[in-house]
Amino acid sequence: MNNKSRSDSYAAAGVDITAGYRAVELMKSHIARTVTPGVMGSVGGFGGLMELDLTGINKPVLVSGTDGVGTKLKLAFLMDKHDTIGIDCVAMCVNDVVCVGAKPLFFLDYIACGKNYPERIEAIVKGVCEGCVQSGAALIGGETAEMPGFYSVDEYDLAGYTTGVVDKDKLIDNNKMKAGDVIIALPSSGVHSNGFSLVRKVFDIENADLKTPLEKLGGRSLGEALLEPTRIYVKPVLALLEEVEAKGISHITGGGFYENIPRSIPDGLGARVNKDAVRVLPIFDLIAETGGISEHDMFNTFNMGVGMCIIVAKEDEARALEILKNAGEDAYVIGEIAESDEKITLV
Repeated sequence: MNNKSRSDSYAAAGVDITAGYRAVELMKSHIARTVTPGVMGSVGGFGGLMELDLTGINKPVLVSGTDGVGTKLKLAFLMDKHDTIGIDCVAMCVNDVVCVGAKPLFFLDYIACGKNYPERIEAIVKGVCEGCVQSGAALIGGETAEMPGFYSVDEYDLAGYTTGVVDKDKLIDNNKMKAGDVIIALPSSGVHSNGFSLVRKVFDIENADLKTPLEKLGGRSLGEALLEPTRIYVKPVLALLEEVEAKGISHITGGGFYENIPRSIPDGLGARVNKDAVRVLPIFDLIAETGGISEHDMFNTFNMGVGMCIIVAKEDEARALEILKNAGEDAYVIGEIAESDEKITLV
């Protein structure tokens, strides 16, 4: 820590430089958990460094993704719980890049706040680091910006960025997809990080009871169920790709089934999803019931209990399910690919 770096004038304007230094010191032990082979230097410089190990990769392709957490942050503010929201930030990025077969290498975060409370920043970064550990990515840098007058003192925004690598010859190629291929679902943990503008409206979240256990949610409170962090699918998917060819992978985010599954399907083919096969989580039943939301709009907004879909050949179905279950995923089949001008049909 630089003990000579203090500006009374800047502090009077609402920016405490020393709070930033303290936040960095508090987060260092969490960041250390994410260090992977190739990481060079330490957090605090002007750029994060990583030496690439390209062993076994003949034609390296870098794959990048960036995203934020969105208005789910409002739940963190209301619950005054900040140590899991970082998992969501990492998940939204790394789950995207693994859809093309890429292994995430590193992650950077960006936190903008009205006032830098070092312990709160530490809690946020603790969650980011947990997400990095779950995905095998190293946290090699980031930025915390104290912006008084732009954000209120009790609010912040959180976004992130990741870069992964994949051999060009191993990129997911949906041109190999054909009718009869099966669609495998990986369960979600809940709402994940999408659709929260609608969730907040449905429950009038600023005035809702977020802490009373609800029988409909298995004894969990509404706040606990909604704040449940996004699942990270990187390691199970990469384990699958070592042995089975995936013809398409979709991360089910904003836009639900109707927007995301078609993104991995080529022209002339469509997904036929069996609605009765989808293991809808109780939180989605509660959202639909409370808000009077149609089935179509639910499947067009939320993941409904399915966080990722993987399309494989019918003959690879049993082996794919076995690998995923050995990797901790209770994977199951929800449909198949068919010749169709409709990209997706729910039956």
